[in-house]
Amino acid sequence: MRIVSICPSNTEILHYLGAKDLLVGVDDFSDFPPDYADLPRLGPDLSIHMDLVEELQPDLVIASLSVPGMEKNIKQLEERGIPHITLNPKSWNNILEDVLLVGSYIGRLPEAEKLVAHLTQTVEMIRKHMSTSQSIPRIYWEWWPKPVFTPGQGNWLTEVCELVGAYNIFADYLQESVQTNWLEVVKRNPDLVMVAWTGIEKHRIKKDMFTTRPDWQNTPLADPNLIQICDEGWFCRPSPRLLVGIKHLAHLLAPSRFEPASEDLWQDPRIQAK
Repeated sequence: MRIVSICPSNTEILHYLGAKDLLVGVDDFSDFPPDYADLPRLGPDLSIHMDLVEELQPDLVIASLSVPGMEKNIKQLEERGIPHITLNPKSWNNILEDVLLVGSYIGRLPEAEKLVAHLTQTVEMIRKHMSTSQSIPRIYWEWWPKPVFTPGQGNWLTEVCELVGAYNIFADYLQESVQTNWLEVVKRNPDLVMVAWTGIEKHRIKKDMFTTRPDWQNTPLADPNLIQICDEGWFCRPSPRLLVGIKHLAHLLAPSRFEPASEDLWQDPRIQAK
């Protein structure tokens, strides 16, 4: 079977299903795992070169609607009659469902079922080991700085907060993505700022970009200890790798209970929990 992935999160799902041997091409932004770098590149995920996709003669293209603008990829796949499935998860459970869906399409359903069982058990273990104190940490997630975008209730990061006993301060907005401003963030008084700028490498983001914001001066948010700059691949992609982000957030909120997260998705959760 010849498979093409045109979204980084889909490529990661295939990786965790052990399906690299089936992949014949990926989008330009599929950067995990690193050893997939040798695969043919088909353009950025918002503007896939469909002529190149056709040349690879795929049996299946795994497409996505996880980012606005990807609709034109789907339209071109349909117009050219290229066999494909389209993933569009909104929640953690949706991600698990997509793992099973992809597994069934590519003949890796047993692997998918094993992966989903592991993900489910690990998340449940983390949830049970989090503090049951009355204080619920309030988290501000920043996806983009200008204009300021943050996830609302309709995004999986609100659910990620709930899984670790925290609260997304913009969960009162029903939509997936909320445009706001820095002064509004101050008014909502978060205990922690989680920075995961979509598509931007972690090393390019510095804490002084936040602590020097005019609207944050003389407020608690000017404290660099409140700012956590994160790997966007751990939080912004709807794939099993989101579990690494959940483990990382659990460590930040309860360092006495959880070791720092690593990319080892299969690490025994009893080793992680102290």
